[in-house]
Amino acid sequence: MKATSCIVPPLTALLAAAFLLTGCGEPAAAPGKGAPKIALVMKSLANEFFLTMRKGAEAHQEAHKTEYTLIPNGIKDEQDMAAQINMVEQMINQRVDALVLAPADSKALVPVCKKALDAGIIVINIDNKFNAEALAEKNIKIPFVGPDNRKGARLAGECLAKKLKAGDAVAIVEGAPNAFNAVQRKLGFEDAINAAGLKVVSSQTGRWEMGEAEKVVAGMIREHPDLKGVLCANDSMALGAVAALKAAQKLQQVTVVGFDNIGAVQELMKKGEVLCTVDQHADKVAVYGIEYALEILKTKAAPADKETPVDLITAENLK
Repeated sequence: MKATSCIVPPLTALLAAAFLLTGCGEPAAAPGKGAPKIALVMKSLANEFFLTMRKGAEAHQEAHKTEYTLIPNGIKDEQDMAAQINMVEQMINQRVDALVLAPADSKALVPVCKKALDAGIIVINIDNKFNAEALAEKNIKIPFVGPDNRKGARLAGECLAKKLKAGDAVAIVEGAPNAFNAVQRKLGFEDAINAAGLKVVSSQTGRWEMGEAEKVVAGMIREHPDLKGVLCANDSMALGAVAALKAAQKLQQVTVVGFDNIGAVQELMKKGEVLCTVDQHADKVAVYGIEYALEILKTKAAPADKETPVDLITAENLK
């Protein structure tokens, strides 16, 4: 497939190749005659989680190629709400039948989604849940199909707590503060920390990014030399935490946990450099949303939230 003119973010050679080969906003395979068009709009394709999500969606469409057209796309920067809003606008103009959206912001994307609903497009929210008040303000309902992020983060926090003792100092590297899933993951970490009697000495945002998290954790360990654990709201930030701890020669003293179960963190778990992560099944997240969109298009049923699986992953799980 010929690559389009989309701007590709700076990735490793492997990720960049995967991005180019899958195209940018092009149908994944030829549909059947009259089949509905479903747009999948994700967050940053620089994040392995969303590349895995896209591949899972494309594999599903390939297996059901006569049933629907898939138009997958993602933004360059996970915080670029304007770019994602523009992508949704484009999908409205293309008159897609359904939009499956992993919003970069829990509030900012609500108005354009109302515009999609007003145009008769089915909208399914995945990954990061829309803010309930923002939806109520626009008098709309958009179903969330995804995991309980608080429950997942609590599993990771409990895993860390078993390795530490009451009173030990820990820090949280939060996701973007405007994202519902970031808030829920922080709450889940805190649930486990409080239950175990650990002490949170610092909690700062890494904005989902590896480089930002590396800087944040470097500052945390300088300020808190007795730090024993770092809980990261996604695996990209866990990679940044590990890099900071290695640079400070403190990786043996501080235990890192993550969230997302990306391949790079699996390798670090095998080496004992990350304790655990949480799998919300990236390859299936979009598929759950797509299948629900197809169901609503077929049955005209009233949309409702659907909870999807979330599991703790440790090195033992990978053997």
